[in-house]
Amino acid sequence: MNKSFYRLDWIIIALYIALVGYGLINIYSTNYNENSSLFNFGIPVGKQFLFFIVSILVAVIILITKAKVFERFASIFYLISILSLIGLFIFGKKISGATSWYAFGGVGLQPSEFVKVTTALAVSKILSEIQFNLKKIKSLFQIGFVIVLPMILIILQPDPGTALVFVGFFFVLFREGLNVIFLLTIIGLIFFFILALIAPIPFIITSIITLLISMYFFSKKLNKKTSLLPYLLVIFLSCGYVSSVDYIFNTVFEQRHRDRINIILGKELDTQGIGYNINQSKIAIGSGGWDGKGFLQGTQTKGDFVPQQHTDYIFSTIGEEWGFYGSSIVVVAFCFLIIRILYKTENLKNKFARTYGHSLAAILFLHFFINIGMSLGLVPTIGIPLPFISYGGSSLLAFSCLLFIFLNLDANRLNE
Repeated sequence: MNKSFYRLDWIIIALYIALVGYGLINIYSTNYNENSSLFNFGIPVGKQFLFFIVSILVAVIILITKAKVFERFASIFYLISILSLIGLFIFGKKISGATSWYAFGGVGLQPSEFVKVTTALAVSKILSEIQFNLKKIKSLFQIGFVIVLPMILIILQPDPGTALVFVGFFFVLFREGLNVIFLLTIIGLIFFFILALIAPIPFIITSIITLLISMYFFSKKLNKKTSLLPYLLVIFLSCGYVSSVDYIFNTVFEQRHRDRINIILGKELDTQGIGYNINQSKIAIGSGGWDGKGFLQGTQTKGDFVPQQHTDYIFSTIGEEWGFYGSSIVVVAFCFLIIRILYKTENLKNKFARTYGHSLAAILFLHFFINIGMSLGLVPTIGIPLPFISYGGSSLLAFSCLLFIFLNLDANRLNE
C-alpha cells in the first residue's frame, strides 16, 4: 500500500471530490427548507452526504486491497450481481413503475448500478485471458452473453434506460480489436430504427434496395467475381428489421418511453403532459443566462417546477443558479476526468487493467452525455443519473467503486 499510495492519481481524486461536493451543493438547493442540513439524514442532501461518507470508507477498503483480487474474483463478483438482479423479481420493491430496488428499512439499494462495476470486471477478465480471441465466433458469443445478460434482466424490471448504458462495453471491444463492421452494424441499426419512426417504411425499403443493388453493380464492375448473395442477404435482413421497428417500438417500450421519444423526434408537442419535465428543464437552464441567478435563487428550482430535479434533472439546477459559466465548468470537469482516465489507461501494460479503464471511461461518458442531453431536450428522458452529482446513494456508491478500483489498478500497475 505504501508505494501504491504515492502512485495514486490525486488529480482524479480531486476531481471526484469536487464533483461530489458540487452535487451536494445543488441537491441542497433543490430541496432547500428551514430543516436543510448535511447532517439531517431524513432529507435528500443528508442521505447523499451519508452515502458519500460510506463511499469514502469503501474507497479506502478498495485501495488497500491487492489489485490481483479484482481480477481473480471478477467472475464471482459478476455471478453474485446477476443473482441480485434475479432476486429483484421475488424480493424487489416497485418504485416509479420499475422493480429495481431492495428496501432495507429506510434505505434502498439499486443492484443494477453495481452490476456496471461487476460487468466491467468480468469483461476485463475475459478479454485478458490468453485463449480469448475476438475473431472467433465462440469468443464473441461468450463476451456478448456477459454483456447482454444483465441488460435483459434490467429491461425486464423494466428499466431500459439503465440497460442502455451497457452498450458502452461494446465500444470497449472495438478498442480491443473487434472488427469495425460490428460498429457500423450497431450504428446502422440505431440509424434505421430512428428513420423508421419518422419516415414511411415503403420509402426506406425502396431506398435500401436501390442503394444495395447499385453498390452490387458498382462492385461487379471493379471485380467480376462479386457475388450477389451477400447483397440479397443484407437487403432481406435490413428490410425485415425496418418492417419490425413499429412492432418493437410499440411492444418493448412502455408508453412513457414512446411518448418521450416521439417528443424528441418532433412527432408530438406536449409541454404540459409527458414533455413537461423536459420543457421546464430547458426553461430553467435558459433562465440562468451567463452567470446564473445565484445559489438558492433559482425561481424554477425554488418553485419546484422541474420534477425529479435533484435526480435526473440536476443539471437544470446548475444551469439556472450557476449559469453558462457554472454549467461549462461541470462539462469541462467531466471531459477532463474522462480524458485523464483514458490517458492513464493507455499507459497501462496489463490488459485487465487497461480494459477496465476503457470500460470506466465508456460508462462515465454515456451517463454524462445522456443525462445532460436529457436536461437540454436532446435525448429522451430515460432516468440516467449524472455521475457523482445526481442524488442517489446506489449511484454514488457504485461510481465510487468503479473509479477507485481503477485507481487501485493504476497505482499498482500490474505486470510492470
